[in-house]
Amino acid sequence: MKYTALGLGLGVAMATALPATAQDYNGVTIEILTRPGPVIAQRLVERGEEFTAATGAEIRVNEVPFAELFQKILTDWATGTNSIDVGVFASGWATELVDGDLVEPLDDYIAADSKIDIDDIAPYFREFNQKIGGQTYLITVDGDFQMLYYRRDILEELGLEPPRTWAEYMTVAGAMHGKDLNGDGEGDFGSCIFKKRNAQSYFAMGSIAAGFVQSKGTGEGIFFDNDTMKPKVNNEAWQEAFRIYKATGEFGPPDELNHDIGDTRGLVQAGRCGMVIDWGDIGPLSIDESGAAIKDKMGAVIMPGSTKVLNTATGKLEACNADNCPHAIDGINYAPFAAFGGWAGAINKNADDKKKQAAYDFLSYVNQAEQSNVDVTMGWTGYNPYRNSQLENTEKWIEAGFSPEFAANYLGAIKDSLNHPNMASDIKIPGAQQYTGVVLDRELARFLAGEITEEQATANIEEAWEEITEDFGRDSQKTMYNLSLGITN
Repeated sequence: MKYTALGLGLGVAMATALPATAQDYNGVTIEILTRPGPVIAQRLVERGEEFTAATGAEIRVNEVPFAELFQKILTDWATGTNSIDVGVFASGWATELVDGDLVEPLDDYIAADSKIDIDDIAPYFREFNQKIGGQTYLITVDGDFQMLYYRRDILEELGLEPPRTWAEYMTVAGAMHGKDLNGDGEGDFGSCIFKKRNAQSYFAMGSIAAGFVQSKGTGEGIFFDNDTMKPKVNNEAWQEAFRIYKATGEFGPPDELNHDIGDTRGLVQAGRCGMVIDWGDIGPLSIDESGAAIKDKMGAVIMPGSTKVLNTATGKLEACNADNCPHAIDGINYAPFAAFGGWAGAINKNADDKKKQAAYDFLSYVNQAEQSNVDVTMGWTGYNPYRNSQLENTEKWIEAGFSPEFAANYLGAIKDSLNHPNMASDIKIPGAQQYTGVVLDRELARFLAGEITEEQATANIEEAWEEITEDFGRDSQKTMYNLSLGITN
């Protein structure tokens, strides 16, 4: 389905923002495939109209449901159909496409581009999201990782601090649950976490698990053993995370198992959630007209951690100490999770040269600070911060409607997460979508529905992940997994 512009955003003149290689692209059409709008897709439509006005290139933004997006792109490019010129999708999915030699390398384009200011892109997104095996294949349009948001006003009333651990999270959620949080006379919810199957619930699961599984730094990873590619999932750490994820439902909406991220955000904006796990969107959404109930009432903090971490040799949880938790703060191991990693654009290697250059110029235009520093301040776009300039300067955020206090708090929480030495990376190897979007999501849904125990769920995941690894080849998967974590030998 093609998405047409609805005029939801603010047009930005291109007079001073033309691509470095801008040329006459009249007669060139770029077909882009991404998720349904308005999130992600609609801003591409609007920026595409600006790009068309300046260069003549026609930008067509097409949509498919999130669960179908990766397979549509893979099939189109692998079979040689080539009806798609650009895919805008989860950066972690790109490794499989690169492994199939289907994605255009972009380092030469970047070297000739004086507008993109690659060094302004935060190191995690520049080095982990855009690169595979040290080479750039993607251009970031959105920087994703999850944080904890809380009702600052309610916690102050209750004399409570934001939770540092998941045990504290349950205590705080319980204290807020059932209270009228938005003044409409109805009891509201201490915790709101999306749990719908075939949506994005497995990302929230990763955010809970990360602090239990990874403690030695980003290079350790949360999914597989670096030496053997054996799954690190059938253990007490992931099982505890499964229990916590389910237990939060005690303080959540009664139909939370049917809630996708959009449903959860609607409740948050209505002032009905005491706490929520989400990407960077809650900040801008709290200043949107539809978020009037929470304007200047939200706070953000790094994802809760754990006082116990996984012993990979035994599969047991052990108390944090200086040896097994070198990055712990006050005995708590934090591992903010780069869930999804961010939406990024990849170019079909088999497109013709003029299309590839036009496609790169468009992705560069969307990525450049002049455009993106505005786009990330608007909640409906789905674009979250990924440039240093977006994090260091509060001016655009205050202009957008943030109070100085919340701008500093929100950007501070992002920087605390992005700069953390134990930040956990999402899975970025061939089969990434199968490992998590299919297998983890399926077993998590079965567990939440009461069909299986957490022990059965993690055992099932281990078995299925081993099959996927064998199908792709254990040695090549191990190499790609380590490269994705910055390990080169």
